[in-house]
Amino acid sequence: MGAELLTIPDCPHAAAAKDLFERALRLAGSSGGLVLIVVDSEEEAASLGFRGSPTFRLDGQDLFPVLGGPALSCRIYRTTDGAGSLPDLKSLRTAVEERLNGNALRGG
Repeated sequence: MGAELLTIPDCPHAAAAKDLFERALRLAGSSGGLVLIVVDSEEEAASLGFRGSPTFRLDGQDLFPVLGGPALSCRIYRTTDGAGSLPDLKSLRTAVEERLNGNALRGG
């Protein structure tokens, strides 16, 4: 399982996103590492399916997929308290567990 955190350069939420993602991965029982990717061009954003910073991915799949084109900007997440710059821990952990369970069911 490949965990990736994609951000734009100087993202003000990158450190908090990294801590949050590592915590969600641990709580979900993942022992894999986290790869940090800084997206700094429209071309790279398009090739990665990057929809804003930060983006949380497992096995190349956005854990919170949204419609739209590439975005070299901050991303907004729905949380229990309204819109926020990061998903809440429960939502992220649930997304990680669903992805992990989906991989286990497919044998991957």
